[in-house]
Amino acid sequence: MRTAGRKKDPQIDQAVLRATLELLEEVGYAGTSISQVAARVGVYRPAIYRRWPSKQHLVAEAVASALGDEPTPDTGDLRADLLTGVGTLVEAFTATNVSRVLPALVADLARQPDLRQDFLDSVFQPRRASTARRLRAAAERGDIRPDFDMEFVLDALAAPVYYRALFGHGSVTPELTEQSVDLVLASLRSRPSSPGD
Repeated sequence: MRTAGRKKDPQIDQAVLRATLELLEEVGYAGTSISQVAARVGVYRPAIYRRWPSKQHLVAEAVASALGDEPTPDTGDLRADLLTGVGTLVEAFTATNVSRVLPALVADLARQPDLRQDFLDSVFQPRRASTARRLRAAAERGDIRPDFDMEFVLDALAAPVYYRALFGHGSVTPELTEQSVDLVLASLRSRPSSPGD
């Protein structure tokens, strides 16, 4: 989500991302601007534009920093690992303003293919890859059946959290994490029926 050729300063990067999340919390997506972020961090606007080409790119990376890109640990206990991984979403959506930002960000992702691709590459796919590695390891250990649709399972684990965060029709809670994980694990531990069964 960055422009090429800029000097990296991790301290400035982190300060900008923190300031962006703070402003999103205080004034929302529409009210947040590059000028406000620059003023809060104490840098000039060009310093931010050298790192992020637009407000949308900056917000997308700030959301990415809140969500994390390696959510699912590898402890050998698949249920615990999945609870931790999906739980990072719940934490991000409840401890920060990410859930309020999500609808507007998703709309921008739909309108801007380059932004969408950046978000998929830097946030969406790395998070999924982290969980996929744990699922494959569990299948190799014999904890779950190996003949499952990986893409569907990855969708099924996170979809209830994203759905509630987007539409706000239900609470995003740790209990939702448990329900999602346990439902998916129940399907992964049962054998699919054969035709004619």
